[in-house]
Amino acid sequence: MTWIKICGTTNLEDALLAVEAGADALGFVFYEKSPRKVTPEVVREIVKELPERIEKVGVLPDGSSSEFRHIAEQCGLTGVQIQVPLSVGAGSTRATGLGSTLKKIYLSFSAADLMGDNPRINVDFSTFARRPNGQSQNPFGTVILDSGTLQNPGGTGKVFDWGAAVPLVETMRQTVKVVVAGGLNPGNVGEAIRILKPWGVDVVSGVEASPGKKDPEQIRAFINAVRQSEKIV
Repeated sequence: MTWIKICGTTNLEDALLAVEAGADALGFVFYEKSPRKVTPEVVREIVKELPERIEKVGVLPDGSSSEFRHIAEQCGLTGVQIQVPLSVGAGSTRATGLGSTLKKIYLSFSAADLMGDNPRINVDFSTFARRPNGQSQNPFGTVILDSGTLQNPGGTGKVFDWGAAVPLVETMRQTVKVVVAGGLNPGNVGEAIRILKPWGVDVVSGVEASPGKKDPEQIRAFINAVRQSEKIV
């Protein structure tokens, strides 16, 4: 089954709705400029009410590994999502420091930076498939491919060119699990799955009534569209 993350969660009502509808993970945005920004105090209270099976992911565009670890521990998160900058080493270094603390470290890449004849960054995704030395599990085996950037890390409502991304995703899929994000909604997620065949999907604005507030009908429609597409693919 396709893994589904409902991101930009800001309140308990929306969180429980997503869980009831069949989401596998919830995302909480710790980004100062985002209209979906939440505080550690708010997230901690939400997380207390969620089933253990649900992944609780903090979206942390910038900061140090110690800051990430502090927020994760304070809120009871099971994972964090980090937007990887053009200097991939910087993102990887920050993430490595979290590997012993969290089960999942989702490294989010801008599709535009990886695509084309002259990509802005070149990444050997096989390095993310290896278990770090001394660790019993590999927290880096799932990568998010997004239309967002470091300056605008998510919730833009924009898609990237799925057709052009097919070769990239096929290469990535050989070593890591690929999650597609960026501009997904109930009306187009089936097409994204058909074209890219990702391991998971991640949605923000496509299931909102307004920034930071989810639409119950859209959440249910999105998850239903994902499940229906699985029957075709």
